[in-house]
Amino acid sequence: MDNVNYATRRDLIYGPLREEGVFTWDWMYGEEYALATIHTITPEQRRELSDATEKLGRIFHKVVRIVQQAPDSLLLELGIPEAALGAVRVLVSEDVPTLIGRFDFASTPDGLKMLEFNSDTPTSIVEAFHVNGHVCEQFGVQDPNTGMKQHLRDGFQRLMNRYAELGYRTEEVYFSALDWHEEDAGTTKFLLQQSGIEQAQFVALSDLRYYEDKLAAYKSFGDEWELHRIDVLYRLHALEKLAEECDEEGFPTGSHVLDLIACQRLAIINPPQGFIAQTKALQALIWNLHEAHEFFTDEEHDVIHRYMLPTYLENRFLGQSSYVTKPIFGREGGGVVLRDADGQAEEQDAEEFYWEQPMIYQQRVELEPIAVETLRGNYDGHLLWGSFLIDGRASAIVARVGGKITGNLSYYLPVGVKQPD
Repeated sequence: MDNVNYATRRDLIYGPLREEGVFTWDWMYGEEYALATIHTITPEQRRELSDATEKLGRIFHKVVRIVQQAPDSLLLELGIPEAALGAVRVLVSEDVPTLIGRFDFASTPDGLKMLEFNSDTPTSIVEAFHVNGHVCEQFGVQDPNTGMKQHLRDGFQRLMNRYAELGYRTEEVYFSALDWHEEDAGTTKFLLQQSGIEQAQFVALSDLRYYEDKLAAYKSFGDEWELHRIDVLYRLHALEKLAEECDEEGFPTGSHVLDLIACQRLAIINPPQGFIAQTKALQALIWNLHEAHEFFTDEEHDVIHRYMLPTYLENRFLGQSSYVTKPIFGREGGGVVLRDADGQAEEQDAEEFYWEQPMIYQQRVELEPIAVETLRGNYDGHLLWGSFLIDGRASAIVARVGGKITGNLSYYLPVGVKQPD
């Protein structure tokens, strides 16, 4: 495969995947997204990503459980919308923070450093659990994610069983995303397939209706349209966005759906407690408890010191060291600014979203530099690692290459594992 020119190699790799219909966004917005090359890591590096993921997952779960029981004032300070206060207090999973989460790491001279935890609506799922294995096979290298689709099925089944144990109705299951958004719709349909939930169906977000105190799917049968009750909803749609949504007449549909969740009349995936772990302000709370040497065991303090970065809700870096400002619910690098010790912006995200949100202040670390081949030639970029936490278990990994801030159009880079000589 290495002997074939890049463009041909790319067609050989991604052509069959496009025809299969599962991964169709190797190009995004007219730009190359998925690279036709592979980056290899050692078995030791693979193990450390897994180890850090599981240990951090346990720490986030421990803090989420306490925050769920805290006064509203703390939840509001962490950025939880008022409309979601009741929903996030619903305890579904007693031993994990979310069903599908993704930690993002930088590989630095001081080791792996966790930048954020995407625990509400993570993406790059198809790339990690499906595409990566295909590319590894083409290059004849070991896939670091072998067999991990089963983690998804096991997790969905356990969560569905848990909802049933709690007395929820689980007959009508829908998976929902923006149907016009190729990546979101494709990711959601992939998860539907992997979930093993036989009765599950896809419904566009635009076809969801709040009707007679329940959430329903608006479905067509020929020329007829009917509303169908939804018992369980997987949604690739952020809860902070849902909290603000109103219909065309100004009716607050989002807050009413959140009330259904709070009253345990609607089950959602990811479970509502995962939204608490999503706010980056929780990283500031964890670091504050760590600095005070409170709440955590000695072993947990060691994990925090090793893998997390100093993070605050106020600027403690000004005049001392370089730092990063991030919106508490920003995604895909949105609203991120890299600043020097004097507070001057050295690089910032160019997108228009998330700037109105409260910010956290985090110690700045640089992403590992990397050179990759693309259709435009060689590209000198920076490497970001994603490591999935599926139902509390370390799972598939994914790599992205972009600028110093990893944005929405950063490249997807397949990953293999080096074999010992």
